Amino acid sequence: MLEVKNLSVNFKFVEAVRNVSFVLENRESLGILGESGSGKSTLALALLRLITPPGKIISGKIILNGRDLMGVSDKELMKIRGAKISMIFQDPFTSLNPVFTIGDQIIETLCLHQGLNRKQARDKAVEMLDLVHIDNPDERINNYPHQFSGGMKQRAMIAMALACNPEILIADEPTTALDTTIQKEILDLFDELKNKLGFSIIFITHNFGIIRKMCSRVLVMQKGEIVEEAKTGDLFNNPKHPYTRELIDSLKVLNAA
Repeated sequence: MLEVKNLSVNFKFVEAVRNVSFVLENRESLGILGESGSGKSTLALALLRLITPPGKIISGKIILNGRDLMGVSDKELMKIRGAKISMIFQDPFTSLNPVFTIGDQIIETLCLHQGLNRKQARDKAVEMLDLVHIDNPDERINNYPHQFSGGMKQRAMIAMALACNPEILIADEPTTALDTTIQKEILDLFDELKNKLGFSIIFITHNFGIIRKMCSRVLVMQKGEIVEEAKTGDLFNNPKHPYTRELIDSLKVLNAA
């Protein structure tokens, strides 16, 4: 479904992502694991060609269903984002526009990508809020982000990202700003929706618990490079790369403390 070949991203003289290659299969849950600053989020943004100056994709291919996204125009790319491949950003508190209602922000996406009129888009938005288990979606659609709790904001972000039935969802640290109980609810929701809607998902995280619970395969990133790739069980039971072993050992130390 998605094939990335030798992708590199530079910020002037800093190589943030270096010669990254991987494949995402249909309906797969792929984890990208690494410490802060390892290049995970930069890689996620690069997959949607959202790198802004002074950053630049300097080489590589991003092949979605046989088509290299590096060769499409900005206008074509606008049609692909949200419709074919969608992303949930790190912090739901800052990702939603505070001056527009939750409904308006989902409706805009539906009108842009699916050509629906406003009434049709509103009905679909209500359906999406219901799908992510927001109570009273007919009323909540008229609320502004500040009227939603952190968990509800994240649910609204998921609803927005899935509104146009993308084939691939990128979730960049989707539970970082949430407390432990809400984190579990959101992860269970991802699992439910993936089984129901059949999309592939990439989890960008430094959280070992998310990797264990959600991902069948893992890429480990260090200093912009993928240093190890393995099935999740194999990675935890028999890590090959010294950096991966250090990450897992650090978790053991924390647990012991």
